[in-house]
Order: sequence, then C-alpha cells, then structure tokens
Amino acid sequence: MTALTVRLPNSVHQKVKELAARDEISVNQFIASAVSEKMASLMTLDFLRAEAAKGQRSDFERYLGMVPNAPALPGDEAP
Repeated sequence: MTALTVRLPNSVHQKVKELAARDEISVNQFIASAVSEKMASLMTLDFLRAEAAKGQRSDFERYLGMVPNAPALPGDEAP
C-alpha cells in the first residue's frame, strides 16, 4: 500500500469527514472508495469508446434492416 499526501480545501475536508462518519468508515476508506469509483467511471468510458471505434456503420445498418416494420405494441407508442 502507498501513502499519499493530498491537500484539500478545509471545506472539502470537513465534508469528507462528515460523510465518512455518516457511513461509519474512516476518511481514508472514504477517499479510497471515491478514487476507485472515479477510476471505474473513466475506465468504463475508455472501454466503451474503444468498443465503439470497432463498430462499422454497415454492420449497424444490416442489423437495423432485420427489425420488422411493425406497429408498436400497446404501451410502447411514442408520445
């Protein structure tokens, strides 16, 4: 495990302490969890962008062409 010094505005530090106490966890656990959530979000975006870059318009149009031309089911109509 690595130790890291982070400078936070006093107001942010106070709110982190309050939120950590509310969740009954340490400030360290709260910050580690917050960083992990942000990392997961960014890594998900990277993954989705990479997957989207592999897509081809022709494949999309081919699959879209397989959708039957039928009226919407009751309750699925556009407003």
